[in-house]
Amino acid sequence: MLVFFKERLVLLSVPKTGTTALHTALRHRADMVFSDPPELKHAPLYRYNRWIRPMFQKVCDAEMEVVAVMREPISWLGSWYRFRRRPFMEGKENATSHVSFDDFVLAYCKGKRSGFANVGSQAKFLEAQPNGCTVTHLFRYENQIRLIDFLEGKLATTLVLKQENVSPKMELSLSPQVEAVLRRKCSDEFALYDTIS
Repeated sequence: MLVFFKERLVLLSVPKTGTTALHTALRHRADMVFSDPPELKHAPLYRYNRWIRPMFQKVCDAEMEVVAVMREPISWLGSWYRFRRRPFMEGKENATSHVSFDDFVLAYCKGKRSGFANVGSQAKFLEAQPNGCTVTHLFRYENQIRLIDFLEGKLATTLVLKQENVSPKMELSLSPQVEAVLRRKCSDEFALYDTIS
């Protein structure tokens, strides 16, 4: 998470959406940088709303705009799958080297997920809060130009992004049957993604 106080802007770091590269490019420009532990770097909207937002409201009488990036749900799961197939993951509970992508997605669709498929939810991460706290600006991972234009304009800076924390390259595809299960069980993920222009 990055905070730009003068601009009243907070950038949430949704995992597997390129936010590590944004952190590297903008950390020198940010007023607050949450890079460790991961629970703070990747704080979802509900955690921001509970802990960070009240600090700005009570101490600074400031309401911040919240920016986030969402990745197309199948691509997002594919990135997690590839990320957990890296060689050093071998033998760990959350490694995916022993399952196919179809099996990974089916395990993700279960109520109680196996360790290797327990990767969270973008929709839950970005879920609007009962008190009205929402993501003000939501961008598609697949449309980096729109996100970069927004950040450069808002922060009056030039962004130079380098690829970081990239999952290994691998051709992935879901069987139509598994994709249908995913779209049914995780319809909120696709519905949220479809709202982004």
